[in-house]
Amino acid sequence: MQPILEVRQLTGGYSPRRPVLHDLSFNVMPGEMIGLIGLNGAGKSTTIKHILGLMKPHAGEVRIAGTTLANDPDTYRASFAYVPETPVLFDELTVQEHMRLTGMAYGVEEQAFEPRAAGLLDEFHMTGKKSAFAGHLSKGMKQKVMIMNALLPEPPLYVIDEPFLGLDPLGIRSLLERLVEVKRSGAAILMSSHILSTVEAYCDRFLVLHGGRLIAAGKLDDVKKRAGVEKAERASLEEAFYRLVTSGGSDGGGHGPVA
Repeated sequence: MQPILEVRQLTGGYSPRRPVLHDLSFNVMPGEMIGLIGLNGAGKSTTIKHILGLMKPHAGEVRIAGTTLANDPDTYRASFAYVPETPVLFDELTVQEHMRLTGMAYGVEEQAFEPRAAGLLDEFHMTGKKSAFAGHLSKGMKQKVMIMNALLPEPPLYVIDEPFLGLDPLGIRSLLERLVEVKRSGAAILMSSHILSTVEAYCDRFLVLHGGRLIAAGKLDDVKKRAGVEKAERASLEEAFYRLVTSGGSDGGGHGPVA
């Protein structure tokens, strides 16, 4: 089985003289949710920007569904959906018009669009707001629109950055339940979040970034081992993460490719 997302020896940032990321390598497989975690400034957003094609690597490459942005830009961009930390919408378009625009951009056929859109509006309790202009929505509702638009085209990869900010409890539950369904369908998910308890509960593997380097990667036991947690200790992901970034649980070096 081939990875949906492949990041290979990625070095990059805003200036070639001062890279933010250093030799990152990891995969995300079909039917897998990976948690990308790190302190502020660790390089999470820069990693995501390279995956989205918003930044060009200084070295290394990113592949989605086997292709790079340079080799086939249209196929590359159509292979993922992105939910940003801060919603970005057109104030003078309605919720339904945003979904229609997304459907057109991804080439979703009309017969598939209608039931998908209706189902998402119902699932995220937004049916009553489908004709509302984006400029009149609360931040949480705007975030729901971003999430619905990401889920609508059903791409092979979802890149989700701090999706829970501004969501109410029903919205969070709806998103998490849908992400479980997305995994079961065979799609891959890369999710960045500071809510480590949720990351631990829902993600299959974890990537710990610190200072632009991947200092731990793998399942919870792998991260705990990297943090120096004894086998007998019942430490959480949060405890292992704290040890890694504060108490020298890691040697600070890079981590090899994640299978």
